[in-house]
Amino acid sequence: MNYRHAYHAGNHTEVFKHAALTLMLDHLRLKSKPFVVLDTHSGIGYYDLQSAEALKTQEWEEGVGRIFNKPLTSAPAYSELLNTLNPEGLSLYPGSPEIISRLLRPGDRLVANELHPDDYDLLRIRYARSHGVQVQNRDGYRAIDATVPPPERRGLVFVDPPFEKTDEVQAMCRALAKGLRKWSTGIFCLWYPYKTSLIGDKLAEYAAEHELPDTLRADFLAFPAHGTSLAGGGLMICNAPWKFDEKLAQLCEELKLLYKNSSYSVSWITQPK
Repeated sequence: MNYRHAYHAGNHTEVFKHAALTLMLDHLRLKSKPFVVLDTHSGIGYYDLQSAEALKTQEWEEGVGRIFNKPLTSAPAYSELLNTLNPEGLSLYPGSPEIISRLLRPGDRLVANELHPDDYDLLRIRYARSHGVQVQNRDGYRAIDATVPPPERRGLVFVDPPFEKTDEVQAMCRALAKGLRKWSTGIFCLWYPYKTSLIGDKLAEYAAEHELPDTLRADFLAFPAHGTSLAGGGLMICNAPWKFDEKLAQLCEELKLLYKNSSYSVSWITQPK
């Protein structure tokens, strides 16, 4: 499938993915030592929900529209960010670079990478004066090889591709393997769309076969999966923080109350030692 961020901004997969992202950032913020986040497929930063792209799909209405002004106790930073960005009512949705940049502390860094030339230009302009934010124009998977290990030795690689290529899963696995070889202690989070379990199953099979460290899989489906439409999204997290499965399960339980036909699963592929 083709998952261009502007058309899907604020949909149900974004809610789960970005709420989970704030939980990972909360974990990194627990220690005073600086950290870095590489966002491999950044998009443009944040999105106007009245833009032509957003209005074409109107997916945000069944996504962030369901939770706006209903604070998530399991992911308070996500809810607070939505309210800060939308003081007069829901009109903007923050993409991953906006979420990350707003949760950086002095000394922390974001490397926001975007390959699409038009989106890169918008991203570069948007964060030109933002402290701690570097914007680069590379293939997302090559950005991993070029950026890790960072001098901080703490941080996260957030991989959120548009799934435009038929070999996207293989490309993700190759980049993940190379990234872990160079930075064995980094947190690597891979997002995937869920029409059927196929993509998540392939990633999980790869992680199990190669015994990737402390690897967690979480799927949240806002709708039943029939194989034809986007039912939800999933995350595979390597070097997942201790007890992060519990935090994701709490998030999914809370989202389940807001999405009446939803379901979820959270499980370790390789158990923390």
